[in-house]
Amino acid sequence: MRMETAKKSTRKTGSKASEEQLRAAYVEHVLTHGHRPASVYKFCLDLGIKEEEFYAHIGSFDGLEKHIWKGFIDKTIARLRDDESFQAFSTREKILAFYFTLLEELKANRSYVLYQLEHSRKLEFIPDYIKSFKSTFETFFESLLNEGKGNGEVATRPLLDKRYPQLFWMHMGFILFFWKEDDSPGFEKTDAAVEKSVNLAFDLIGKGAVDSAMDFAKFLYQNKKN
Repeated sequence: MRMETAKKSTRKTGSKASEEQLRAAYVEHVLTHGHRPASVYKFCLDLGIKEEEFYAHIGSFDGLEKHIWKGFIDKTIARLRDDESFQAFSTREKILAFYFTLLEELKANRSYVLYQLEHSRKLEFIPDYIKSFKSTFETFFESLLNEGKGNGEVATRPLLDKRYPQLFWMHMGFILFFWKEDDSPGFEKTDAAVEKSVNLAFDLIGKGAVDSAMDFAKFLYQNKKN
């Protein structure tokens, strides 16, 4: 068990627990017992470290949960930026790559993610543990979408285009909860949902059908007045 491994490691080497060890031990505890440790004191006692070592890294279990979720998206973005081919992708391809890479990261931690999402049905009401994740997500997507505006993939629409990152956050919620319920081999249904929904999103935010419809509606309105 990871907590036992971390416990033996800290006692054997005499080194202080790292934040990564604290994360791993916390996840191990909640998955094994189905709830948080009774207290930081008890958690540290079981891990074989002093309580002050916990507080040197994090202020509470709430903060630790935020760090765990922030770690999911930070690792995802780091993997993408380290991939030279990612830089040559179109904006649509970059967003697809983000979702697929994030899902790989979440898959490796699926039991913990399902534990956290057990009492959440939507992301409109943001749980505390996912707020830092959301902030990083929207910042990253804003940069991708601004890049898309620059290369013509994303249409610039007054008022609406500033909300694109928030709209993609709602899309993130759809993907996350679709994956939560997916029982297909290798989560192949989720992969299909990601591809189809991202393609639809770009049909809507790109220069295409929506712009043609708006232009036509404007034309009809102007001619009706005349």
